[in-house]
Amino acid sequence: MAAAETSGTVAAPGRWSLHGKMALVTGGTRGIGRAVVEELAALGAAVHTCSRNEAELGERLKEWEARGFRVTISVCDLSARDQRERLIGDVADRFGGKLDILVNNVGTNIRKPTTEYSADEYSFLMATNLESAYHLCQLGHPLLKASGSGSIVFISSVAGIVALFSGTIYAMTKGAMNQLTKNLACEWAKDNIRTNCVAPGYILTSLSEGILANKEFEGSVKSRTPLRRVGEPAEISSLVAFLCMPGSTYITGQTIAVDGGMTVNGLYPS
Repeated sequence: MAAAETSGTVAAPGRWSLHGKMALVTGGTRGIGRAVVEELAALGAAVHTCSRNEAELGERLKEWEARGFRVTISVCDLSARDQRERLIGDVADRFGGKLDILVNNVGTNIRKPTTEYSADEYSFLMATNLESAYHLCQLGHPLLKASGSGSIVFISSVAGIVALFSGTIYAMTKGAMNQLTKNLACEWAKDNIRTNCVAPGYILTSLSEGILANKEFEGSVKSRTPLRRVGEPAEISSLVAFLCMPGSTYITGQTIAVDGGMTVNGLYPS
């Protein structure tokens, strides 16, 4: 791996900055993805992001430009292989064949009993949540290697660690993502690419707002959480940013749960 950017006990300039870094964040218009785009951009990175929703991308871009962020966009359905290939081609062109940071954030869920999933639903969830991240890592490897110090961060879920009754297919994709993190960390260390995974619990996003609207369910989540509240997207993006910084150059292969202490305290499953 690349040498740590330190000098004795004094932090080197830029150790806690992302100035000059180039990042791809998938699904950056809402929730955690949006928070990550804004966190990385605020720390000085040039960020490219994508979404299937062209209108929403345009709205976010206006907001980011007004804040002085360096963000570019692509309309892309990451469940489609050819669109993933086109996305990485765009990124390579924009960033001169290099990429410092890849944040695999895109994910969705269909909550229902295992016996009720159709074959199409299975294929859709696997393609969106897992296959897209795996393929983007494959496609992005040459760019990350060319940077000299690449960082991949997967946005997983505590559903890949413990049983949350959030749907078995969703849990499968997140569990596989956690294991992929370990394997890539070992396989690509020689290329100076670090790979880590952030596994949120219940966070206030469009993916969770439906179930959290059930006040009884929300209350049960809070009662099992030492911090007694649901998390905010910015509380995830701050950790993602740290894992991309020069200050984290000796951290790789880790899956870090960010869930208010639920899994650490053994409070799942109910």
